[in-house]
Amino acid sequence: MTISDYIKQLLSVEEYSFSVDELRRETGKTDTSIKRELVRLSEKGEILNLRKGFYLIITPRYSSAQKLPIQLYCEKLFKFLNRTYYVGLFSAARFHGASHQQTHREYLITKKPKFNDISKRTIDIRFFTTSNWSESNIQLKKSDAGIFRISSPALTIVDLIQHQSKLGGINRMLATIEELTEELTKKDLANLLSWYPNKSTLQRFGFLLEEFGFDEEFQEIIFSELKAKNFFPVLLSPKSKEKPGAVDNKWKVDINVELESDL
Repeated sequence: MTISDYIKQLLSVEEYSFSVDELRRETGKTDTSIKRELVRLSEKGEILNLRKGFYLIITPRYSSAQKLPIQLYCEKLFKFLNRTYYVGLFSAARFHGASHQQTHREYLITKKPKFNDISKRTIDIRFFTTSNWSESNIQLKKSDAGIFRISSPALTIVDLIQHQSKLGGINRMLATIEELTEELTKKDLANLLSWYPNKSTLQRFGFLLEEFGFDEEFQEIIFSELKAKNFFPVLLSPKSKEKPGAVDNKWKVDINVELESDL
């Protein structure tokens, strides 16, 4: 079987990526022959080398963009890497209907150690790591290429708040968080609170729910969880050389930045 034939076979079953290991196994070609053919197909724009040993198949539909939607290959990529992952942050928000923050960058969250970000002419993927991992708030969604893993609305919100300093600040994500709150459910929130350890992020979450005037029952669920564990003043927007001062709200959040949502 030629490499082109194998690619056609993959596309016939809605697979849009492959590894060099697959090619060796399925085509029986030598490494030299495989390398030569990969270079030829890359130059024609039919495939794209995403990471060493892993390629995307660029179908005619995506030939002008020279990139694929993340959901068409992330599951197979992480099986190839033998690592766990979920689509998160602004990328996850988009799948939940919160597309206010338009970005061509994709965001994936993994366990440590961190992967190097992928920045190519057409592809921009940023990897974040977390030491707090639970399957409770990771959802499975379907794409044309099968299932992929994505953070639930609740987990997406706390991840955005937690990583705000690396994402342009709290104001950049306020509209996205507001849109995500409309997708929150009691089950999603309860699942999150059953394992999520970062109290300061939960304080900011509750504070923002109150600011948005969103569902008092959800606010109370978060506040009850915090009260049971004791919590202390935190800055709304963490700053390395700034400590929280006096607070006058029940969440003990020092509002050290003026909130400006553009919704």
